[in-house]
Amino acid sequence: MVATVTTNKPAKKPGKLTMQVAEIAADTTAMRSLDWDRDRFDIEFGLQNGTTYNSFIIRGEKVALVDTSHAKFRELYLATLQGEIDPTQIDYLVISHTEPDHSGLVRDVLALIGDRVTVVGTKVAIKFLEDLVHVPFERQVVKNGDQIDLGNGHILQFVNAPNLHWPDTMMTYDHKTEIVYTCDIFGMHFCDDRLYDEELKDLAPDYRFYYDCLMAPNARSVISAMKRMDDLPQITTVANGHGPLLKYNLKELTENYRTWSQSQTKGETTVAVFYTSDYGYSDRISQAIARGITKTGVAVEMMDLKSSDMQELRELVEHAAGIAIAMPPSNSQATELALGTILAAAHSKQAFGLFESYGGDDTSIDIVANNLTDLGLKPAFPQIRIKEEPSEMIYQLCDESGTDMGQLLSLKQNIKKMKSLDADVDKAVGRLAGGLYIITAQKGEVKSAMLASWVAQASFKPLGLTIAVAKDRAIESLMQVGDSFVLNILEEGNYSKLMQHFLKRFPPGADRFEGVKTRIAENDSPILADALAYIECKVVSRMECSDHWIVYSTAELGRVSKTDTLTATHHRKVGNHY
Repeated sequence: MVATVTTNKPAKKPGKLTMQVAEIAADTTAMRSLDWDRDRFDIEFGLQNGTTYNSFIIRGEKVALVDTSHAKFRELYLATLQGEIDPTQIDYLVISHTEPDHSGLVRDVLALIGDRVTVVGTKVAIKFLEDLVHVPFERQVVKNGDQIDLGNGHILQFVNAPNLHWPDTMMTYDHKTEIVYTCDIFGMHFCDDRLYDEELKDLAPDYRFYYDCLMAPNARSVISAMKRMDDLPQITTVANGHGPLLKYNLKELTENYRTWSQSQTKGETTVAVFYTSDYGYSDRISQAIARGITKTGVAVEMMDLKSSDMQELRELVEHAAGIAIAMPPSNSQATELALGTILAAAHSKQAFGLFESYGGDDTSIDIVANNLTDLGLKPAFPQIRIKEEPSEMIYQLCDESGTDMGQLLSLKQNIKKMKSLDADVDKAVGRLAGGLYIITAQKGEVKSAMLASWVAQASFKPLGLTIAVAKDRAIESLMQVGDSFVLNILEEGNYSKLMQHFLKRFPPGADRFEGVKTRIAENDSPILADALAYIECKVVSRMECSDHWIVYSTAELGRVSKTDTLTATHHRKVGNHY
């Protein structure tokens, strides 16, 4: 089974870039790079509100710079930094992690500061940085609990947080200001002039979407990191790497991470997802696969083949129900050893998925597939062969492939749960009737559709409706707050063809509209030509309900093609499955 994706991705015009500088505590300055028009980040589909890259200056008797910025801000960031401080006075450059959106200007900053600066980071971060900047630098490797005294009460304490969402991540706590610098952790892609989280309702959807995309696949690591945070003294501000800083709703927003992660890890089924950091698009593709898996309620543990401990890797493979591997470089001794360990620990009761990294020298996907098949493992999704830089369609393909894997592994458990429900209640709930609808949506290159019956009007002013969308549906990614879609209403007595088409199980990345007559709505989503009526909708809010999202949307436009015809209805016998 092979899925090959090739797309022509148009070049994007540069967006609006600005800088914001603010004092956030004694001797502490935030420098925020505001990327107003960025509409996509890593695996996340359609950012509604841009993003920011946050950097910080801490002044004691010595000076520390925490993180830098994205390379697109080179001129703006370096000019701002020099306007705030003479760079040669900076003693420490603290690297929270080496992902390019935070370390993209490290080489430039080192050139400004000179040889006197000491770069501070985890062992893994320092090694990654050597490969990134290709210039010599003084370094200080820190472990969990280590401290650096800047003077004047500014004692920096370091907290290891690997795999959030990069293998070298750490947090930094300033004992004087009670600020913890968290980089990606507790962040959100939300670009706004407001420095802090003053309006929770404005931020909540982006905060949750960010967690679901980047942190949920690393839920076990989130819990471990928060246990280490519990050992810190009082925290008054979270100085994150993306979006507004957390101050006014700090307790609620940070505890959300704990609650969401505990829910994510309570399942018995786990998939091990292996990638190679800083190699091609390995980490981002793996994150998309992992996100698709977590939608099904199956837990994920991600591990970097480049820096993994062989004993930990073996134990992870042995207890996992499935393994997904991004093809590592073929010329790396470390990843070759890790791959051999995976093959030695894998067993016939597992499912597997393989995908290329587009790193230029990927290990042969066919050889690895043959080895796993010979061991008795079953493929969970078609091999993903990437021929060029990943596009939105490729990330959607990876997301859907992960979902297929999660559904395969959770099937027996879900059947067991259904059988355990009270039969009378189950039958009674099944008597709730609904209409028959097809939800269609398109955003950028990605489009999707879903047959729905859990639809109801919810308000008069404005005209609004709710739709229950299962968490593991592909279209869920296109129904975030601010997104648009079309609700196609099916006609009584004339719906079987459309219903049968959209009831099919589509393979990952398949065109759900092939062979279906459509036209384009004002909001760019497909309208089904054979529908009785359609309503163009915009998502206003979402409410989480265990295995579904309740999506509240306003009706923007609509039309009925046959005024004297009834809506198709749907009746079920049971209430615990579709």
